[in-house]
Amino acid sequence: MVEPADEAPLLFWAEGPAVSLPQPEPERGGWSLAPGGGAARGGPGELPRGPEAEADQIVAVFVVTFDPRSGNMVEWCLPQDIDLEGVEFKSMASGSHKVQSDFIYFRKGLCFGLACFENMPVESELERGARMKSVGILSPSYTLLYRYMHFLENQVRHQLEMPGHYSHLEAFYDDKKGVLPAGKGTSSSQPPVHWLPSIHRYMYPEMKITHPAGCMSQFIKFFGEQILILWKFALLRKRILIFSPPPVGVVCYRVYCCCCLANVSLPGIGGTVPESKPFFYVNVADIEMLETEVSYVACTTEKIFEEKRDLYDVYVDNQNVKTHHEHLQPLLKINSADKEKYRRLNDQRQMLMYSQEVEEDCSSCEEDLFILFFMEQNNRIFQTLMEVSASQDKTLTADHARGMGLDPQGDRSFLMDLLEVYGIDVMLVIDNPCCT
Repeated sequence: MVEPADEAPLLFWAEGPAVSLPQPEPERGGWSLAPGGGAARGGPGELPRGPEAEADQIVAVFVVTFDPRSGNMVEWCLPQDIDLEGVEFKSMASGSHKVQSDFIYFRKGLCFGLACFENMPVESELERGARMKSVGILSPSYTLLYRYMHFLENQVRHQLEMPGHYSHLEAFYDDKKGVLPAGKGTSSSQPPVHWLPSIHRYMYPEMKITHPAGCMSQFIKFFGEQILILWKFALLRKRILIFSPPPVGVVCYRVYCCCCLANVSLPGIGGTVPESKPFFYVNVADIEMLETEVSYVACTTEKIFEEKRDLYDVYVDNQNVKTHHEHLQPLLKINSADKEKYRRLNDQRQMLMYSQEVEEDCSSCEEDLFILFFMEQNNRIFQTLMEVSASQDKTLTADHARGMGLDPQGDRSFLMDLLEVYGIDVMLVIDNPCCT
């Protein structure tokens, strides 16, 4: 089988299986619900036609360049009066000079950005032999940014070959421009309202990686059994920071995949729990903002973050997942239930691949399988916990833990943290392995 590339569009809308919503009449080239809640593909790169489909709303387009004397700088933007402070560093990641091309997702105030970067060799002493630029856009939501990936890739090449010619970008902005609600500029300290996936939006369409990005497959292969460790930290809404040298595009995918681990589709779960926020790429300019966050998933290319332990709970360096919090150390150990879940996930992936190759069944994809696997696992846990909390004695036993797919001993610490974070009133009567 040919492995799908990582450099694929990031996101699309498809209806989640958790709730039935009225279906609009199918439109030509649109999307429809396939059996089992998967999305049947329509025209490539087209927006699904669902009740939550969003209109284009590009609030800024910009060109960032690297000047050998001044460093990173915004050389052009529309609208001209928009606050783009810091975007020159977000759209050209630290260390980008070492790679030929990259793409970056990031957050700027209330907005999300996507920028495409390219590094072109030139015979110029003034430019020190290399011309580096990024072309990017900002939108209040990141769910539609992927639609413009190809356009941005073409435009950054155009800017490198013909610097100063912005007519295509001007026409693009005139066609796609949107207006932020009054008082909600890009520098606002108010939290964005477009975070997805989220347990608070179980009634809305599920957001998934665009097939055939292969993002989930790469995520599983990269972390192996350690995705079960990340799953627990994500469900506990910990601050997760992923370090990797450039290129950063594929690492932005890992941020998104981590957030997908924490989906719950049961109503009434986690109303007081912070949402799992994908911040995508962050740099030292974001430190002040990160200091105020109680839950996020982000990535960086700047090694200095490792020393700033007050900014994160979990630090992921390549494939090494670690935490400096002593009470979270037990969660770093893979137990028998984790191994069983990982085996089941791979079995389901193999069955899916078989059905796609032999039976030519393309009604579902690996991204659907991945998201639903963890959502069902999470639902089973919270369904059990809610039933126990509603019972007369409120006692959670080892049999309950096994029924939730957890290891009574190995996951005892995880369960205790889960009960505390989600404010679930049950009594754990599983012996502490340290005391037996």
